[in-house]
Amino acid sequence: MKPRIKVRDMALCALFTALTAVGAFIKIPVPVVPFTLQILFTMLAGLLLGGRLGAVSVGLYAFLGLAGLPVFAEGGGLWYLLKPSFGYILGFIVGSYVTGKMTENPDGLTYHKILIANFTGLAIVYGMGMIYYYVICNFVINTPIGLWPLFLYCFLLVVPGDICLCFVAAALAKRLKPVLERI
Repeated sequence: MKPRIKVRDMALCALFTALTAVGAFIKIPVPVVPFTLQILFTMLAGLLLGGRLGAVSVGLYAFLGLAGLPVFAEGGGLWYLLKPSFGYILGFIVGSYVTGKMTENPDGLTYHKILIANFTGLAIVYGMGMIYYYVICNFVINTPIGLWPLFLYCFLLVVPGDICLCFVAAALAKRLKPVLERI
């Protein structure tokens, strides 16, 4: 028998779906991929809800955006599948899952372990995002991009901010996780 999702879990999933959408609009314009707070909220979804519910939360965000709601950093709709930056959204789902799975056991959960989980999730987001970006640009929409420009614009220019968000998410999760477990 499948485990049932509690009303509390549904509410928290909805909350993190909404926070991820809001995070898309808090952005600093950088060439190619804008810097947003999405990574903070997708990490927190995994850290606070666990792998499965964190991925459900971020997956719901992606579904709403593909259904046409303008929740992505640059709108929404099925056409977004052809947008090179959509790989980062897919990475958010997988990264949230992995981050959550790595921190689901509260015994011995230290700031350091949470930070390692965050950096693992961040690597997944950037890995999936950059691969998708490269494939879409070079093989689908015929706007070729080389490996160095891809690395520069899709990683080097934006990763410093996301590294800072890893530290923020770890500090918030360390404080909030015990509170959520008591509720």
